[in-house]
Amino acid sequence: MSYPHLLSPITLSGVTLPNRVLMGSMHTGLEDKVAHFPRLAAYFAERARGGVGLMVTGGFAPNIEGWLSPFGSRLATGRAARGHRVITDAVHREGGRIALQILHSGRYGYQPFSVAPSRIRSPITPFTPRALSASGVERQIRAFVRCATLAREAGYDGVEVMGSEGYFINQFLVTHTNKRDDRWGGAYAQRMQLPVEIVSRVREAVGKDFILIYRISLIDLVPDGQDWSEVAQLARAIEAAGASMLNSGIGWHEARIPTIATSVPRAAFTWLARKLKGEVSLPVCASNRINTPEVAEAVLAAGDADFVSMARPLLADPEFVRKAAAGRAASINTCIACNQACLDHTFSQELASCLVNPRACHETEIVIRPTGAPKRVAVVGAGPAGLAAATTLAERGHAVTLFEASGAIGGQFNLAKRIPGKEEFNETLRYFGERLRETGVTLRLSVAATAELLRAEGFEDVVLATGVTPRDPRIPGQDHPMVMGYIDALTGARAVGRRVAIIGAGGIGFDVAEFLSHDGPSTALDRDAWRREWGVGDPSDARGGVSGVRAQPSPPAREVFLLQRKVGKPGAGLGKTTGWIHRTALKMKKVQMIAGVRYDLIDDAGLHVTIGDERRTLAVDSVVLCTGQEPRRDLLAPLQAAGLRAHLVGGADVAAELDAKRAIRAATLLATRL
Repeated sequence: MSYPHLLSPITLSGVTLPNRVLMGSMHTGLEDKVAHFPRLAAYFAERARGGVGLMVTGGFAPNIEGWLSPFGSRLATGRAARGHRVITDAVHREGGRIALQILHSGRYGYQPFSVAPSRIRSPITPFTPRALSASGVERQIRAFVRCATLAREAGYDGVEVMGSEGYFINQFLVTHTNKRDDRWGGAYAQRMQLPVEIVSRVREAVGKDFILIYRISLIDLVPDGQDWSEVAQLARAIEAAGASMLNSGIGWHEARIPTIATSVPRAAFTWLARKLKGEVSLPVCASNRINTPEVAEAVLAAGDADFVSMARPLLADPEFVRKAAAGRAASINTCIACNQACLDHTFSQELASCLVNPRACHETEIVIRPTGAPKRVAVVGAGPAGLAAATTLAERGHAVTLFEASGAIGGQFNLAKRIPGKEEFNETLRYFGERLRETGVTLRLSVAATAELLRAEGFEDVVLATGVTPRDPRIPGQDHPMVMGYIDALTGARAVGRRVAIIGAGGIGFDVAEFLSHDGPSTALDRDAWRREWGVGDPSDARGGVSGVRAQPSPPAREVFLLQRKVGKPGAGLGKTTGWIHRTALKMKKVQMIAGVRYDLIDDAGLHVTIGDERRTLAVDSVVLCTGQEPRRDLLAPLQAAGLRAHLVGGADVAAELDAKRAIRAATLLATRL
């Protein structure tokens, strides 16, 4: 398939770009230390080789007051600018283009020096910002201009001024965070003067032949956010001030509506970019949940935007553009929007990476080199760990045979893809299926490998990726006919009643609750249904896209109890950026989440429990066990007895909440060293 719109060139401020792909800004953590800049250079260079039209760095603060965190990324001196040359030179050697994002955190700063239009603390940080004086506002504007001129000195092809997601500039635009009564507050025409002044003065300072992107918030998704007339008014003023392009920002970080998680439909917000195109004449970039070339092409062909922003999809596959251009879209390692190694890491002060591509941000550490001593290697188990190990080993030149006892690859991902909102997991299996063919792995399905078979066929090393087996919870009466494991519940091997108790509120328990409480198509596949479910309105009708809009979730398919032994919030161990989404989704389905439960007995009356000092009987039709897993290592001892070298990866090594991120990374690392 060709992608004529996606792959067509365009010129911005005198700079010609080969295609319409913008690698959107994503903070990786490598920006925070100059010592990491060579690694950051390798990260961007690999994506420049992959054909990305224009890349935008993670955010750099223009001064200390704008820091995201103490001693975080900042560009404020000539010496610092010279340090960036290693990044820009690496990108330009590969024929790429790169812009630096200027991000002032405002009240989102996780540090005590934060400043904002008014002294109002953010709900997502512990620090109350200092309210700026009029001269203080002027000082921040000058810092933006200085940062932009230093970016040009550093060799960048442009800058992006971050005016969305609830950061500093966004905070001036809405009355929720701007209570000022001077020239920077009051009526919207005054509140919007801050971004207009910044863009105007930056353009004057950097000249006409320098890309200047403004990231504009199209829908704030917070009460008292901007309405559409204000967004349009700002967009026209930013265009007049000299911006080269408008990039779409969707939602504040404190918003209680998901915007980029896997349960959000693909291209869920491109209708807003289309609205913006009707207000301005300069190019508009659409963003959020655009993860395949087909989706990107459709967005552009429909006239919704002139560019598409893809940040995480280029974490997942740095060769995304090159593969699309070569007619190899099936070989793209698709972003599944899980957030587990990218945003969860960022908000936990860890280096970002990618669940499906552990080399992301680790390009200088995880290097896949041809082997000098090819071996015959058997990989047992075709779940995520086994697939990663087998394809990486084969790519290096080893002769690899992958054994899978069932009739299909995928392991636990075949269960995950059944969960409403996790349909994207099927893309990883599609990718690995293609990788198996490309790398020449011999795949033997419906074959239960034994030590005798592996020894007889002459394998030198065996990678055991045999996964997990459910843990026995030892609950009295668990052999009752109403009791089943989560695998039977998810595959339909056992019928589940209308009243269900789920024992275990980890990641699997939440997934099972999501599965059993839904009936009909997943809203992740229907933009309009998803908007109704979460109460996302049109900012032309509802301020911020939410004011007065009522969420309309579909009725639950079953009455579900989600139980855990631990005292504390159910789902506390879920992803840092997605846990609240899962909890909210289950509350909308009226799932009763109960902690501090002791399981006393299962009999014809139901599940007998003790909660605190209260004994209760839950009159349920079905009990689903999600009580953890144990490593499946029954082949390990026979292999060792047969004198074969065995290596454990994935759940067979550590059965901890079926951690695919850890499993794929460990398998890839093993394969690079074997």
